[in-house]
Amino acid sequence: MTAVDSQIDRRLEQLHIWGPFGLLGVSVVLAAIASELMDGPAEWQAGGVLVAAALGLQLWWHGTRSRRAGRGRIPSRAGTAYYVVRWAIAFALTWINPLFAFYAATGYMDADELIPGLWRRVGLFASAVTVAAAQTGGLPFDGVQWAAFAGLLPVNFGLQAVVAHITEQEEQRSRDRASTIEALQQALDENAALHAQLLVQAREAGVADERRRLAAEIHDTLAQGLTGIIAQLQVVVNTPDQAQAREHVHRAMDLARHSLGEARRSVHNLAPVALDDAGLPEALKQTVTDWGERTGVRAEFTVTGIAQQLHDEIAATLLRIAQEALSNASRHARAGRLGVTLTFLDEEVILDIRDDGVGFDPLALPPRTRTGGFGLDGMRARAERVAGSLTVESEPGHGTALSARVPLVRHDQ
Repeated sequence: MTAVDSQIDRRLEQLHIWGPFGLLGVSVVLAAIASELMDGPAEWQAGGVLVAAALGLQLWWHGTRSRRAGRGRIPSRAGTAYYVVRWAIAFALTWINPLFAFYAATGYMDADELIPGLWRRVGLFASAVTVAAAQTGGLPFDGVQWAAFAGLLPVNFGLQAVVAHITEQEEQRSRDRASTIEALQQALDENAALHAQLLVQAREAGVADERRRLAAEIHDTLAQGLTGIIAQLQVVVNTPDQAQAREHVHRAMDLARHSLGEARRSVHNLAPVALDDAGLPEALKQTVTDWGERTGVRAEFTVTGIAQQLHDEIAATLLRIAQEALSNASRHARAGRLGVTLTFLDEEVILDIRDDGVGFDPLALPPRTRTGGFGLDGMRARAERVAGSLTVESEPGHGTALSARVPLVRHDQ
């Protein structure tokens, strides 16, 4: 419920509480001024008793307000009984003095709150009878007054029935709106829970990807380097030639240095630490620069479009794809030049990596790489996990072009 709706409800509640008191007071004052409409002391005494009864009824009903507060404006048997007794008092007062019709008009104000269902129309009709009778000049009628009463009664009842119908429609719309808001809030809560669950699954999948990537790094670099070192040392052990032994020792040392460098690189890439201190563009720029210095390949990085602060999962995914692509290029491409472009569009981010290396035939890749391996399939899985895609174009002797497209999800979304 909005603040405006709450304020309107409070005002209606105040009207229903104090309106009958005010109209009773107005009726008493006007009846006293037009005292000539009352015949003798008997009617004055009867009027006084009825006014006291009306005041007592209003005070009793007002006193029960605390017990009704928890139910809101819901019709009840007690409310219907209160309405009937009040109508009877108002009818009797109007018979004595037609100016008490102001008090009788309270039946128009709260029939929707006190009387349930179709009985509400009966209550409105009864109140219309009292008010129309007063407008005609008061009871009892003569012949001309009956004709006027017959014309005024349907007018009074028709107007109040139309107002009641409009009020009921508005209340139904309010209930429907509240139900819709509640359903939307429930859907938002469910979406938030689903989003949190998806993030947990994405993190778990990321951990699994990192384990597979690290396994690939160990297999392709450290394990092969250690195997080479062992092979060189075995030659040293088995050869009596000192010169040849020194040569193989130097080869083993070179392999050890290279393996140490690969181990440091793997540890450095184990987590996207660069994203902690800078956004994705700066992290990619530093990654490309470091890769170029380490490999001696001319590497360039370019940003196009208006850079955005991306969601952590999106930024980490693109950085990992870039690191994997650069790692593959350093091992296989034998390129002289490499370019990385990060493009920000309205609804997606594109990471392009191109080199002028030896290229390859994507259909001729080893089975492990084509199905569930650590290279292209690993990068493709990363992109697809955040609703993106990865495409590769390459052919022998003409370099390789890799493009990863992911949704543009900002950091605050």
